[in-house]
Amino acid sequence: MSECIPLSVPCIGANEWRYVEDCLKSGWVSSAGGYVGMFEEAVRRYTGAKHAVACVNGTSALHTALLACGVRPGDEIIVPTITFIAAVNAIRYAGAEPVFMDCDEYFNIDAEKTAEFILTHTRLFGRATRNSSTGRRIGALLPVHVFGNAADLEELASLCRQRRIPVVEDATEALGTWYTGRGTAGKRHAGLIGQAGCLSFNGNKIITTGGGGMIITDSPALAHRARYLTTQAKDDATYYVHNEVGYNYRMSNLNAAVGVAQMERLGAHLEKKRANYRLYRKQLADAEGMRLAPVPPYAENNLWMYALRLEGRSPRRMRDRIMGRLRSRGVETRPLWYPNHLQKPYRRCLAYRIERAESMWRSTLNLPCSVDLTPEDVSRVVEELKRA
Repeated sequence: MSECIPLSVPCIGANEWRYVEDCLKSGWVSSAGGYVGMFEEAVRRYTGAKHAVACVNGTSALHTALLACGVRPGDEIIVPTITFIAAVNAIRYAGAEPVFMDCDEYFNIDAEKTAEFILTHTRLFGRATRNSSTGRRIGALLPVHVFGNAADLEELASLCRQRRIPVVEDATEALGTWYTGRGTAGKRHAGLIGQAGCLSFNGNKIITTGGGGMIITDSPALAHRARYLTTQAKDDATYYVHNEVGYNYRMSNLNAAVGVAQMERLGAHLEKKRANYRLYRKQLADAEGMRLAPVPPYAENNLWMYALRLEGRSPRRMRDRIMGRLRSRGVETRPLWYPNHLQKPYRRCLAYRIERAESMWRSTLNLPCSVDLTPEDVSRVVEELKRA
């Protein structure tokens, strides 16, 4: 059998080794050391954010950003049901409750239904918007840029500003995704439409630090608060005085060293992702019963993950059969995440007009998308798909 083609693996170069060795020789391996600041500055410059705060992973960034935006226990947070569960878990870490929304054709939060929910099922009382049925405060909107596809936030973010609902964007999959429209979101990086955005540098992301995350924001107060919370809420570092509960969420210098090297190659990674997407689309154009999922036209998307939509009477059965067939042939694929409103810890939570998400889950398969995927790899994947 030919060599295995994994779903997504990191692409490591010479500078990653060089910078990590520099950390080890200097002895600065934990959160102190120059590479953390260098990595924050590299991401800040690239995205155009005014501030960047490095964290141990994307989940800790989401948790911290929610707290920094004022989310309190008992609040309700509007979140899509189609997303990796980390975003929903971060809501629970803050003591809040998720309110699940449906997805659109790009797997993102359904902006129209979400606006409808806010306008018809909540009311603005003073400085807070509350759920008309439960009386709970809507603490934040937490949209996710799924697979690196920019969520449709133009009108939704405007409505949230009117209703005093903070927007914390889960941009963990969207480094390199830019809005191209002329409105509020025009020519802005994903994660900078709301009050804060959160990135992830997990091993399968477009760049990696092994593990790591980052909060990007234009708010100096929010950045200051996030930095305070992620460093154990130190009020006096010399005498170890802490006036609040903080978290050990700062990124290590070793992880940041890898990140600095990875940022040097981000442009090349994006070009490779886009080239392979075009190649998949071309070779799958005549494939019966399957099509490469489209991407939003209002953004330059990073094309982090390639989603295949299956068509027919029994898409779930077809998905599982294809997945098993490809696995036996050394090609790794994955289904879409199980909808979170159906997950055991969240079945009793509010869910509003979930009409598309379960169909998307049954009919979607993610294809190999590593940065170092070759044209020959793409052709082999497509060949195995057509055979299956």
